[in-house]
Amino acid sequence: MPKKELISICTVMAVGILAIAMMIFFGKKAQGTTHDHHGHGHGAESHDHGHDHSGSQGPHGGKMLTEGEFELEVVIFEKGVPPHFRIYPYHNHKPADPKDVTMNVELERLGEKTDRFTFKPTGEFLYSEQEIEEPHSFFIKVLAEYKGEQFDWEYSQYENRLTVPPDLARKMGFETETAGPGTVISVLELPGEIALNADMVSHVTPRVAGVVLESRKNQGDMVQAGEAIAVIDSRDLGDAKSRYLVAVEREKLASYNFERIQRLWEAQTVAEKEFLTAKKSYLEEKIELAAAARKLIALGLSKQDLSNLSNEDDSTLTHFVIRAPFNGIITRKHLSQGEWIKEDQEIYVIADLSTVWVEIIVYARDTESVHLNQKATVKADSCGLEAVGTVSYVGPLVGEDTRTAKARIVIPNTDGRWRPGLFAKVELVQHNASPPMVIRNEAIQTHQNKSVVFVQYDDQYEARPVTVGRSNDKFSEILKGLVPGERYVTRNSYILKAEMGKAGMSHEH
Repeated sequence: MPKKELISICTVMAVGILAIAMMIFFGKKAQGTTHDHHGHGHGAESHDHGHDHSGSQGPHGGKMLTEGEFELEVVIFEKGVPPHFRIYPYHNHKPADPKDVTMNVELERLGEKTDRFTFKPTGEFLYSEQEIEEPHSFFIKVLAEYKGEQFDWEYSQYENRLTVPPDLARKMGFETETAGPGTVISVLELPGEIALNADMVSHVTPRVAGVVLESRKNQGDMVQAGEAIAVIDSRDLGDAKSRYLVAVEREKLASYNFERIQRLWEAQTVAEKEFLTAKKSYLEEKIELAAAARKLIALGLSKQDLSNLSNEDDSTLTHFVIRAPFNGIITRKHLSQGEWIKEDQEIYVIADLSTVWVEIIVYARDTESVHLNQKATVKADSCGLEAVGTVSYVGPLVGEDTRTAKARIVIPNTDGRWRPGLFAKVELVQHNASPPMVIRNEAIQTHQNKSVVFVQYDDQYEARPVTVGRSNDKFSEILKGLVPGERYVTRNSYILKAEMGKAGMSHEH
């Protein structure tokens, strides 16, 4: 026989033997008894509503406690309401007035936790003022006073509890951890694509028509703000510069003439009409100069360019230097030397890649989970890249064809490795909390349509109903059901659930 087949057969036999041992062990442990002290009766350990305790069941389905002529029927009532005690008093086998009875009940739970209950008379029974928490598994102490006489009973009632010796627990692979504070980060994963930051993309146009004299930059070249990237020969620009230079000279002449006439008028050697005419002429030339300057500035010339214009050589009067608006890279080029271009023609596209956009595809079901300023991690696994940012835009529409919405994140790209066009994975943080009680998800089982966690005290394991809060793929917040410091089963807790079902440890509601 091959060695591999022999090993497989031995493994199956070992698992079978261990399973049989578990069935035998738990089968024996399922046959427990209820202990009723002071000699007041004995009953079975199982508990369902209402509490069939083998010969000690009362008329309301509860457990009967008897001492002399005084009796109490203890009922856990939970039909349509949270579980409470209802205790019916009897004297000489007849109902007694609940107002004549004073009651106190203590429940000692696994882990040395004690719940105390006080009662008030309601109709024919006494009603506990506190709710009974799940599980209904505890050691009960009942204290009562009736017409000056005191009574007390003790008995146990266990459900959803197993005893597993340490050596067997090790063989079954049980592992435990301590319940306590932790961090729960819930993440929504969505697809995305790296795109240019449209706020930092410039479509450069010449603003004047002309012939390309120089094309100084090519696609892929880096440029600095204000750097010359092209030179165009433009007749329109030459005309505008000529008009500006003429306006400068005319303004100077009008200013000189106005100042001369003003001095003569102040000396009363010329008429006021001649003074006003000179003033009007000066103001008109000043307006013309300002208009000529504004036109050149609108075409892209700076005030410094205007100051230097009078010193410019006539041969370059028609030359228009196009400059980069900001630091970036040439992503597109649409001109060549000697080409005629229009004033509104796109000749360059310059992009600042120090930041890029991450365009997120948001499925319709996830639109409520994406919001502004939400923290996100962007990953490009193909390139080994990862960056952190926040959502800066969430689209208000869902596409008719794709049935998806758009969202956007701006991320830094100082080293230029985030190239537009890359596909990315976006992890959006839905919540980042540090609750006082966190456990591993693998510890949570479902029993009777409720979430339960098996807590451990020595060799005792009990299924504890829990209320689960926020969660992620590894951890869950526990809102109710566990106490900080309790140890709970993390690994192979499903075995305990299965054995509990075999033992018939159910609790019908």
